[in-house]
Amino acid sequence: MIETDRRGVLRAGAALTAAGALTAGCSASGSAPATHQAAPAARPSAAKAPRAAPAPRRFPGLPDQIAHSPRGRPQVALTFHGQGDPAIARSLLSIAEKADARITVLAVGSWLDEHPELARRILDGGHDLGNHTQHHLTVNEMSEAEATAEITGCADRLRRLTGSIGAWFRPSRAEWATPLVARVAHRVGYPHVLSYDVDSLDFTSPGAPAVTRKVAAEVRAGSVVSLHFGYADTVAALPAVLEELDRRGLRAVTTTELLT
Repeated sequence: MIETDRRGVLRAGAALTAAGALTAGCSASGSAPATHQAAPAARPSAAKAPRAAPAPRRFPGLPDQIAHSPRGRPQVALTFHGQGDPAIARSLLSIAEKADARITVLAVGSWLDEHPELARRILDGGHDLGNHTQHHLTVNEMSEAEATAEITGCADRLRRLTGSIGAWFRPSRAEWATPLVARVAHRVGYPHVLSYDVDSLDFTSPGAPAVTRKVAAEVRAGSVVSLHFGYADTVAALPAVLEELDRRGLRAVTTTELLT
């Protein structure tokens, strides 16, 4: 895609948001108009195979807790804490895909219990999917048994829905995992804990321009950016964030691609 076309797509995403993108994908389709002629029978076809769910992998040479890549390529990872209104989640996924961007979603297990279809929606869009604990509590303050239950609870949901425990683990309500939580995560099957080096602060609802400015001021090649599903400011800010990345020659990719 040439640069002008790419920026046109990003601006179209912004216009869609302004026109009501928060409601995208959440209404049931209406009945088709009646006709006097019966529709032809659909031809049988093979079902499309679902995208395989990536499993956790070790990246030799990288620390147990990863906040950014070695910064060798003009790429960044936009990572989203997966919780909140599913309509907002679908809007963010659509905006990213229209800009040919890929993201990483760290899903809360109880959110997947309520919206199990979103696990496959995320993967089928070409995005990474990971574990953000079962109930999004302060995991670093838990006992070993409690932390294990939180991490394995979400891992079990992901495995049931996708066949994998998810590509990544990020501790809930914390930028870094304590040694105990990191040890539990490794035991469950996650070689690395995913942190970040850019915090958008979108969860404070500062307004879309503030979210965009915060990311633009701190992001650079190799950054891992923390964002959230569930906040209207994030939907409104994402087209501008993607356009700023494009202007700088940075591409938004999955965390797996960023580190590979």
